[in-house]
Amino acid sequence: MEDLIGRFGEGPLMLAIGAIVGLLFGAAAYHSRFCLRAATAELAQGRFADRMAIWLITFSSALFLVQAAILLDLLDVSEARQLAATGSLSGAIIGGLLFGAGMVLARGCASRLLILSASGNLRALTTGLVLTLTAQAALRGGLSPLRETLFSLWTVPGGPSRHLLDIFGLNRVTVAVVAALVLGGAFVHGWRQHIKPSELAAAALVGLAISLGWMLTYSLASASFEVVAIQSVTFTGPSTDTLMAFINQPFVEPDFGIGLVPGVFAGAFLAALFQGELRIQRFEKDVPMERYILGGILMGFGSMLAGGCAVGAGVTGGAILALTAWIAILFMWIGALGTQWSLRTP
Repeated sequence: MEDLIGRFGEGPLMLAIGAIVGLLFGAAAYHSRFCLRAATAELAQGRFADRMAIWLITFSSALFLVQAAILLDLLDVSEARQLAATGSLSGAIIGGLLFGAGMVLARGCASRLLILSASGNLRALTTGLVLTLTAQAALRGGLSPLRETLFSLWTVPGGPSRHLLDIFGLNRVTVAVVAALVLGGAFVHGWRQHIKPSELAAAALVGLAISLGWMLTYSLASASFEVVAIQSVTFTGPSTDTLMAFINQPFVEPDFGIGLVPGVFAGAFLAALFQGELRIQRFEKDVPMERYILGGILMGFGSMLAGGCAVGAGVTGGAILALTAWIAILFMWIGALGTQWSLRTP
């Protein structure tokens, strides 16, 4: 890694890592149809079937691989933003609820919208742009005072107070073993649901992409004399940075997020092309456009408040056992289930 840093520099290497991780994530997520919204819709119907199996495979594989990498001294996440910086429990709760409701209204979370856009879905593309602009407003624009107020209602300092191992006195080996058991059970359940083996494998590859993001950025940070943030897959922040960079700046500073978003798009595009599923999909007469826009707004603000999207906060942050990430994903489930049930009410 030192030779690569000397030859290319940290920025271009982070860009390349983001692109590689993004390609794997995009192709695997498209083929497996990994989607938290679909899993919550299934559970809201009282079913525990194929979409739940796919989501559990992804989550448990990411958790197992990250914890195994830490046990093997291949990774140290103590300096990750999700653990080291001040977190917000109020942000995780309120933001999680808003994001969960929004992804139901928009029929997809931030990552799913990006992946569907790559296959020609203009509904997803439009909603994704609304989400990204709202996230930018929440981060640095007119919605930032509201976000900061809600964030400050209930904060938790960085360090042991944000790490589930320290809070509950858990053993990392035990966590890894439990994750492996859940992963095996989800594979068995998916097989019984007649999910294609390639889709089961692709769901695990989504988890692998998330763990690779952590390990590769950590490897670069460990070898660099510069301060390099270790990170992995998340979508709202990188999507916002990518869009704003291309709009406002003649030169885009290379980093992980700038490589990740195009990488995911390219991976999903190639998967859709290979499967013969590229086609333009528009808003139609029976498709309520305002519902998608409202969903994008709720997800954009909610993700910035919660510290990430369903992948960034839920899976990526959950894999390193960040307290706020687990709370955020719990309330995303609650918000999504409540919205699913309310939409079915006459």
